[in-house]
Amino acid sequence: QVQLVESGGGLVQDGGSLRLSCAASGVPWRDYAMGWFRQAPGKEREFVARIAGHGYTTSYSDSAQGRFTISKDNAKNTMYLQMNILKPDDTGRYYCAVGQSWTRLRVGEADYWGQGTQVTVSS
Repeated sequence: QVQLVESGGGLVQDGGSLRLSCAASGVPWRDYAMGWFRQAPGKEREFVARIAGHGYTTSYSDSAQGRFTISKDNAKNTMYLQMNILKPDDTGRYYCAVGQSWTRLRVGEADYWGQGTQVTVSS
């Protein structure tokens, strides 16, 4: 049974930082691409960042580029999202996702999703 558990969300001030974690079990870790998505109230879920199974290839949304860093620890089966210079527009529920297709993951077509962790950035 695949399980993805996000943690690390919380309330932070404008300009602050947070580090999200996604612990995975039951999935062939190195065979799947992994990513972070977020959904703000009243908005559609949007792509934030993704990382290939081997961990050497990453990509980011325009809003995340330069401020966020995605990484993974294969020994711990855990993926991270370091978020710096947070802005109120970054507020939302952040979801971890895994998928066999690098391309489809980019558009939100994942095989598995976590339950999400809330990030709130106050101005």
